[in-house]
Amino acid sequence: MSSKLPKHVLPFRKFMLSRQTLSLYRDILKVIRQVPNSDHRNQLKEWARQDFKKNKYEKEEEVIKMLHTRGRLTLKELKSALKLAQ
Repeated sequence: MSSKLPKHVLPFRKFMLSRQTLSLYRDILKVIRQVPNSDHRNQLKEWARQDFKKNKYEKEEEVIKMLHTRGRLTLKELKSALKLAQ
């Protein structure tokens, strides 16, 4: 039986992964905005953009989940580093 949904509609699991990716990216940028040194802040923003851009077309669900785990760990480390710097 074929699906009646248009081809451009994402399956629910892929939709949720893309939402999680966007949320993680926003959270990382929010933390980066708190970096007091503008040069460091700009370097971190560029790093985040490039890292997410590099993996933009990843299709394997397990790889995306692993990247999310790595991203959340990085976010936690950024938060800790900022806390220590204050």
